Amino acid sequence: MTRHTYNTGIIGNCAYLAHVNKNTNVEWLCWPRFDSTFIFGGLLDKKKGGSFSILPVEDYTSHQYYLENTNVLITEITTTGGEKYRVTDFAPRFYEHQRYYKALMLIRKIEPLDGSPRIVVKCEPVSDYGEVKLRVNRGSNHIQFLGGDEDIRLTTNIPVSYVFDEQSFVLNDCRYLVLTYGEPLEAALISTAERFLRETIQYWRIWIKHSSIATYYQPFVIRSALALKIHQFEDTGAIIAASTTSLPEFPGSGRNWDYRYCWLRDTYYVITALNHIGHFEEMEKYFGYVTDISFKGDRRYQPLYGITGKKILTEQIMTGLAGYMGNQPVRVGNQAYEHIQNDIYGQVMISMLPLYTDHRFIFSERKDSVQWIEFLLGKIEQTIDEKDAGIWEFRNMANIHCYSNLFQWAGASAAEKMARTIKNRKLTSKAIALKKRAAVHIESCYDAVRKVYTNSAGSSNLDASTLQLIMMNYLDPESRRAKDHLIALEKELKTPNGLFYRYLYRDDFGKPKTTFLICAFWYVEALASVGRLDDAMREFENLLQFSNHLLLFSEDVDENSGSQWGNFPQAYSHVGLMNAAYRIAMKLDRPIFL
Repeated sequence: MTRHTYNTGIIGNCAYLAHVNKNTNVEWLCWPRFDSTFIFGGLLDKKKGGSFSILPVEDYTSHQYYLENTNVLITEITTTGGEKYRVTDFAPRFYEHQRYYKALMLIRKIEPLDGSPRIVVKCEPVSDYGEVKLRVNRGSNHIQFLGGDEDIRLTTNIPVSYVFDEQSFVLNDCRYLVLTYGEPLEAALISTAERFLRETIQYWRIWIKHSSIATYYQPFVIRSALALKIHQFEDTGAIIAASTTSLPEFPGSGRNWDYRYCWLRDTYYVITALNHIGHFEEMEKYFGYVTDISFKGDRRYQPLYGITGKKILTEQIMTGLAGYMGNQPVRVGNQAYEHIQNDIYGQVMISMLPLYTDHRFIFSERKDSVQWIEFLLGKIEQTIDEKDAGIWEFRNMANIHCYSNLFQWAGASAAEKMARTIKNRKLTSKAIALKKRAAVHIESCYDAVRKVYTNSAGSSNLDASTLQLIMMNYLDPESRRAKDHLIALEKELKTPNGLFYRYLYRDDFGKPKTTFLICAFWYVEALASVGRLDDAMREFENLLQFSNHLLLFSEDVDENSGSQWGNFPQAYSHVGLMNAAYRIAMKLDRPIFL
């Protein structure tokens, strides 16, 4: 069976993300924000999605890689005649004038390596999800694309006629392409592009040097950290699940979702990963985003929000787009914003805990402590006995979910710790009482005969999310109950090749046909937690094969073929890898020379 992988790498600067295919085409780029219309959308429609490619006139092979410890992407093209050239793609990011420079600018440098390859440059951006074909104006050294929300300009030292007419030419010197949105490049092209490249490389390498990353499979963790970083929309601090929409969970499934939003229910895992690698600034920005949402005073948190905190994310079907490999529907927006997911309150409470336990925060930053804790404990109290859609966002199924109550238990535990820190006995007592109530619901999910916690009260179905009972120490990892629970889950949900299903029961769309990668990384963490370290290491190493050529991971993996499916790359899959690697590294605790 042929293995499907995503043949793209990503570049970004915390203002936008772009996907560059091994064939040099920019297959996905949304401007001006992660959740805007695509400018290039060939991932979803080869005809209407536009293109931006740099290809030889001959047949060719391609080799794509990242410049070490950066988000600068290199694509090397070798023709059948032996001629060779390199395309360097990057989104400029560096520190200048006491702030980060992160323009809506894509820079492409083309260098001849061997011979004199003849190439064709095509640049055809579109707007309004391919419905608007932009007007083209030719300047002396640039091409302007008009008709979208803002003007787009391509500045180049390639003869403009060659690009305008898509005419082939011989590459015998370095050429540069700078695509801008809104504000054009009004500086010297070559020197500016070279300076931006040097400073962007330096920025990313310093960022990695300032990361705390153990040596255990360090290259994979470094790549995951770099990928996670550019999924943060720095303007507000939001971290999106993925930069794409409607890449199917498996072909023909209809499970095609828009992931260009921030899921509050994943706050705990993201904060944990950032904390492990020691990146405080990103945590602070994310705290700011969550705080802004929290003080809007709404009765409920939504499972997800827009990157500016927008609440209404109306789901639309884009009937005019062909879809990825013909998979329909193509969705923009996500109906899950309407769902009830009660684990969120615990997630947010836990995310605030470092303000009280991490002394890198000064005391004055713990403002409104009583108001904060009362607010979130009140939310937990209001919802603790309520049925919800659960972590997997079932559209027509509500239950008392074990996972939701686990996070309410954990949130109340965090609140107790915070209340003790500020010496508030009333809040301490309330938090303890809510912990006990949450534990009653969790225990109502226990199947004493099978020695396992089910997905919800009164259900016999098993769910990978209950692995968190072990990692979050609701169950003592050393206990027989924790070990039995893990054995029961792996017996039912683990595949022979080490992947892990979220669940195997029917949901709104039938039975799942692909595994969920973050669940496999949770499984690794659970193995390490209960002391099965050799098993954890073996399973972790096995999962690494499911990356693409650039160590990037999707959301879903086909059990039989190992194919990548779902939105890509999935930030939370990379978070799962980072957290699993960290847990193993801490358990190993070996001297560096061994």
